[in-house]
Amino acid sequence: MDGLEAVDGVVVIGTTNRMESIDVAMRRPGRFDREIFIGPPGEEGRYEILQIHSREMPMGRGALDHLRHIAAITHGFVGADLMELCREAGLSALRRHGGALADYRDAFRLEKGIDLTIEAVDFDLAVTRIRPSGLREALVTAPRVGWDEIGGLDAVKRELEDLVLRPLRHGDAYRAMGLRPRNGILLHGPSGTGKTMLVNALAQSAKVNFIPVDGPEIFSKWLGESEEAIRHIFQVARQVAPAIIFLDQLDAIAPPRGSDEGSKTTERVVNQLLGELDSVQDIPEIIVIGATNRLDLIDSAVLRPGRLGSKVHVSLPEAADRAAIASIHLKSVALDPLLTVEDASELVSRLTDGMSGAEVAEVMVAAKTNAFAESDFTKPVAIRHDHLVDAARKFGRVDRA
Repeated sequence: MDGLEAVDGVVVIGTTNRMESIDVAMRRPGRFDREIFIGPPGEEGRYEILQIHSREMPMGRGALDHLRHIAAITHGFVGADLMELCREAGLSALRRHGGALADYRDAFRLEKGIDLTIEAVDFDLAVTRIRPSGLREALVTAPRVGWDEIGGLDAVKRELEDLVLRPLRHGDAYRAMGLRPRNGILLHGPSGTGKTMLVNALAQSAKVNFIPVDGPEIFSKWLGESEEAIRHIFQVARQVAPAIIFLDQLDAIAPPRGSDEGSKTTERVVNQLLGELDSVQDIPEIIVIGATNRLDLIDSAVLRPGRLGSKVHVSLPEAADRAAIASIHLKSVALDPLLTVEDASELVSRLTDGMSGAEVAEVMVAAKTNAFAESDFTKPVAIRHDHLVDAARKFGRVDRA
């Protein structure tokens, strides 16, 4: 390549998806001196790619209009992934019309009477089956928890919507007001109050990529791998933005510095985390959310404004919240004719005073098990008043009234 400097009319172009594997001598000026990063397309780019790959397909009118929605929810999809998505939608349509075919081997020789069209439902099904190539590692998941599956905590839900959902959906209006994104949030409170479920429901409602990280799994016995894990998490988030990074058990990742007298691994991890948090401050499409039940065991530098400075307290559920949790668990079960859902929920609320949301849910599981045991686990049995009382007794709480 050095000999090409005196040769006109020759341009050398290289491509790679592993920049870190290329020798630095190849990337100096005079060799590969211009580097162009081609990332995943944005929403408009995905819409254009979908139109290109679907223009030869027999599309129904609803499917054509639905492409805009598909482009909006396929974050992290590259061109090859979208091509595969269109192919999977076509196969889904073929499966739907399979009942009208005499033989599946004749699927591509349809009779004239069979009208094979691809509808919106085929694209929706294809989205659930195609995983973008950039997300095929285990980091990125798709939460299946919705707001309606979390009982109570209305004030916390509204606060999270104000901090995350509205800035994502109305970013232009926030920038016009001179408001910077609040992309560092910490949920803290007693164990079992629903912090993890809240973040899962938030990611599902926002329709963004979700990267959950369990605190202890960050650490490795090999020198430098723990810090590399932190760098890799944030690198993936930048590639698939908009994304939510969820740091569960944050106290395990970011303990106060100075307490590690051994290999200093935790201090290096904290320093790496601080640097990564600072690097995403001005990227509104990346939200970092931490959760802990030990706020006193987290390094103070992590909690300052600009990092995880927006603190949201998730307290033990009140009476109305406990009743809401109980009603969610009673939706799909039969109740004694003398017991309504409202009465049963109020009873559970009284029986579980002072319990966390996880304990209330466990009481409901125990009540269902008590009812099911009466039929030797062979058929459902209606839940009665005594089933709920007996379940609460296992936790030492019985309503004497």
